[in-house]
Amino acid sequence: MAHCMRVLHGQGSRTRVVLSEIQQRCFSVSPLTAAAAQVAMSKFDKVPLPYEKLTKNLEVVKKRLGRELTLSEKILYSHLDDPKGQEIERGASYLRLRPDRVAMQDATAQMAMLQFISSGLPRVAVPSTIHCDHLIEAQVGGEKDLARAKDLNKEVYKFLETAGAKYGVGFWKPGSGIIHQIILENYAFPGLLMIGTDSHTPNGGGLGGLCIGVGGADAVDVMANIPWELKCPKVIGVKLTGKLTGWTSPKDVILKVAGILTVKGGTGAIVEYHGPGVDHISCTGMATICNMGAEIGATTSVFPYNSRMEAYLKSTGRHDIAATANSYKHLLTPDNKAPYDQLIEIDLSTLEPHVNGPFTPDLANPISKLGEAAKKNDWPVDIRVGLIGSCTNSSYEDMGRCASIVKEAISHGLKSKIPFNVTPGSEQVRATIERDGIAKTLRDFGGTVLANACGPCIGQWDRKDVKKGEKNTIVTSYNRNFTGRNDANPATHCFVTSPELVTALSIAGRLDFNPLKDELTGADGKKFKLSDPFADELPSKGFDPGQDTYEHPPADGSKVKVDVSPTSDRLQLLEPFDKWDGKDLTDLTILIKVKGKCTTDHISAAGPWLKYRGHLDNISNNMFITATNAENGELNKVRNQVTGEYGPVPATARAYKAAGVRWCVVGDENYGEGSSREHAALEPRHLGGRAIIVKSFARIHETNLKKQGMLPLTFANAADYDKIKPDDKISLLGLNSLAPGKPVDCEIKHKDGSTDRIKLNHSLNDQQINWFKAGSALNRMKEIASGK
Repeated sequence: MAHCMRVLHGQGSRTRVVLSEIQQRCFSVSPLTAAAAQVAMSKFDKVPLPYEKLTKNLEVVKKRLGRELTLSEKILYSHLDDPKGQEIERGASYLRLRPDRVAMQDATAQMAMLQFISSGLPRVAVPSTIHCDHLIEAQVGGEKDLARAKDLNKEVYKFLETAGAKYGVGFWKPGSGIIHQIILENYAFPGLLMIGTDSHTPNGGGLGGLCIGVGGADAVDVMANIPWELKCPKVIGVKLTGKLTGWTSPKDVILKVAGILTVKGGTGAIVEYHGPGVDHISCTGMATICNMGAEIGATTSVFPYNSRMEAYLKSTGRHDIAATANSYKHLLTPDNKAPYDQLIEIDLSTLEPHVNGPFTPDLANPISKLGEAAKKNDWPVDIRVGLIGSCTNSSYEDMGRCASIVKEAISHGLKSKIPFNVTPGSEQVRATIERDGIAKTLRDFGGTVLANACGPCIGQWDRKDVKKGEKNTIVTSYNRNFTGRNDANPATHCFVTSPELVTALSIAGRLDFNPLKDELTGADGKKFKLSDPFADELPSKGFDPGQDTYEHPPADGSKVKVDVSPTSDRLQLLEPFDKWDGKDLTDLTILIKVKGKCTTDHISAAGPWLKYRGHLDNISNNMFITATNAENGELNKVRNQVTGEYGPVPATARAYKAAGVRWCVVGDENYGEGSSREHAALEPRHLGGRAIIVKSFARIHETNLKKQGMLPLTFANAADYDKIKPDDKISLLGLNSLAPGKPVDCEIKHKDGSTDRIKLNHSLNDQQINWFKAGSALNRMKEIASGK
C-alpha cells in the first residue's frame, strides 16, 4: 500500500495514464468511497457517513424501477432493508427501512425509553439521542425558568440521563436547546434518514435529510434493530422560482403552501422543494419551511443539497461532511425528469408575506388582507403578546432580521407596545446572539429572552395577562395554533407568521398594521415607514457554542442503575396490554362521538400535563378533555351509558373499564392531526378502548394506534358518520378473517332496536394485524424473540 501511495502522488503523465489501474490494484474501494467511510456522521459518532451503502442500494432500485427518481425517493429507497426484493409502489406498498439515527425529545422519550426497557434489550442498535426541551415553563426569563425546571423535573431528567447512559443514548441536558435545532446544528446531513419522536422532526430537511416524525414505539423498533415500516409516500413537488425580497421570508413559503394544501393535503406524501428559487433561501430558512410542513400532514419535507447547505455545514464545524457531500450530489439531488404526483409552483418574487390563523395553520391571510379579514370575522385587532423563536424560527438569521427592525424602531423612540418574548432555539444561537449584541437589542426593545426550550409554543407558558375565556389575539413565529395550544385559553386567537412580521406587529400593537405600506409615528411625532429587514445569514465571527450541555453515553452502561419508584407520580413502568381474545368486538359502547377538529392536543392535552408523560395512568386523566362532544357541543362532558349520568371523559372511561365495558370512539376528518405524541393512542388503550372509527386519520396517529393494538378504522362512506348516535352500540364483525384491504363489517345497534350495517376500511398490513392480535407491537416483538 505504501508503494501504491507513492505512485499515486508521483508526477508525470504516466502516473495519470495508469491512475485507474493503480486504484483498482491498490484499493478495495475507490478513494471517494474510502474518504466517505472515514468521515463520521457527526462529531459525537463513530458510525461513518452511509453514502457508499446508499449509492449501491440506489443502483439496485433504479435498475429495477427503470425511471428517473425524485430526491426523496433516492434517500428513502437507498435506505431499504431489502432493495432487491422490496415492493415499491407510491401510496400502496409498505417499505421496510433502515434509518441512520433516532432522536427523542424529553416528553416523548420517557415513554419511548420505558418501552425500550420493557423490550429487555441491552443497548440501542443505532445512534440515538435524548433532548431536554419540552419541560421548561416560560415564566419570567431564561435563567430562572431553567433553574426552576431542573428542580421540578429532576426525577424525570435523572431517569432519562441514566436510561441514556445504560442503553447507549446520548443525552442533551435541559438548557441545550430545542431538539430540532440541535439536530440541525450537529446531526443532520444531506441524505440522512432519521426518525424523531416529535412531529416537527422534518426540520432536518433544510439540510437535505429525510427526517420523519414518529411515535415512541416506532423509535423502539429502530433502536432494537428492527426494520422500520412506512407506507411508501407519494411525492408532492413544489417548484420555486424567483427570489425572496423585502418583507417576504422563508416562512411565507410554507404559510402559502399550507393555504393551498390545507392541514390534510400532504397526508401520505413527502413535499419536495426544487427549482431555481431554492438557491435563494438560506439553509436555516429551508429548515423553517420543512419544519412547518408537519402542519399540512406531510410525511416530511426536503430540499436538494446546494451551496447554502454547504455553507451551513462549514459554519457549524462540519467541513469534512460538506466536502464528502459535494462528491455525492448525484445522490443528494433529484433527477431532471423525476415524476411528481402533484406539482405546485410558487414565484418567490411575487410571494406576499402571510399571517395564518386563527385556530388552524392553514387559514392563510396575505398581510394586505389581514386587517379586513379581522374586522369581517370579529377577530380581536389589538394584539396582546408577540412571540418569536421556537424550533421553527430561531436561527441566527431570524434573530438578526428582527434586530434590524428593532434598531430602526428604537432610533425613532419606539419600543414594543406589547409583551415581546424571544425563544432562542439552542444554546449555540443564544450564546452567539448575546456575543453579537442581538439579544441586547431585543431586550432594549422590551423583549424577554426565554430559556432555550419549546416554552409557549407547546403550551409551557405561565401566562398572567388574560383570564381563561377572555377573547384576545397573540402573534407568533411558531408552527401550530390550535385552540388553547399556547396558553390553554380556548378564546385566544393565535396567528402564526414570520418573526419579522411578529416584530413589526408588536411595534404597532394591532393586527391591521401592514409594514409594507403603513406608517408609524415616532416619539418626535414624525411619521416613518419601516425599512425592509436584513441580516447576515451566518455569523461572520462563527458560532459561539456556549456552555457544553451534552453527555455522551459510556462504552459499557451495563452497570448503570435506572430507578423508577413505584410511588412516583411522574414515572411508571409499563404493563403489557392484553391480547385479542380471538372474538368479534360486539356491542362496543361509544365513549364519545367527536365533532369537528380532533388533534392529538384534543386527545391528550399538553401544557401542564407534560409532567405526566412518563406515567401512563396519571396522564390518562387528560384524555379527550378538550374534544367537542357531538351530543351536546360541550367539552369534557359525556353521558355514562350505564348510569345515564354525565361526567368527565376520563372518569367515564375509567368507570367503563372497571365494569368490563369495552368502548370505541367515533371521529371526524383528519383525526389525530398535529403532534406525534403516542399518548393519544396509549391512553385510550390503557382505559379500555378497542377501536377508533373516523372519516380519515393523520398519518402518525394512525400508526401509533396500530402499534398499541387498537383498530383504526375509517368509514367506507363518510356520510355513515351521521348514522351513529352517541347511545348506539357498535359491533365489529368477522375479525377472525381480518386481512389487508378487506373491509370490516360493522353493525350499528340503535337504542330503539333497529340496526344499520356499514363497511369500515383499514390500512392494516399482515404485520400490523399481528400487532392487533398480540395486543401491541411491543407484545409482538416479545413473541418473536421467544420464538412464537
